[in-house]
Amino acid sequence: MHQKKQEVTNSIQIVCFKIGSEEYGIDILQVQEILKIPKVTKLPKSSRHILGVIDLRGRVIPIIDLGKKFGIIADLSNSSRAIVVDIEGKQVGLAIDSVSHVIKVDSGDIEPPPPVVKGISGKYIVGIAKLKTGFVVILDINQIFSSEEIMSL
Repeated sequence: MHQKKQEVTNSIQIVCFKIGSEEYGIDILQVQEILKIPKVTKLPKSSRHILGVIDLRGRVIPIIDLGKKFGIIADLSNSSRAIVVDIEGKQVGLAIDSVSHVIKVDSGDIEPPPPVVKGISGKYIVGIAKLKTGFVVILDINQIFSSEEIMSL
């Protein structure tokens, strides 16, 4: 009697969000919370992609404009949100245009980044999810910032 090998597929849940007109995602396990961006206190002489800091239940959290970090022109508005993530033990808010939805993606539907993006920007990308509605670029939050940037936050 022949037994068919069962193919094991893992799936992950992705929080999808927009920066400009592009859709990105991060693993939901990396997300601590999503919030409307409260009043941001600007910091003098900080990098242009650091919006400033916020008070999140008594903790000072830096807010990073992910669009500016990636060199994407996007205007933050009232619908903008901050995705609070933990990077090397530090809470950081990632300012994005809007959160669209959470999807479940099978690992078989995630392609590695194409060779053309495998340079510096390619290290930020886990892969590209192929969906019926288009592509979602899945980011590796732990690779977006250098160790020096993490320490300066």
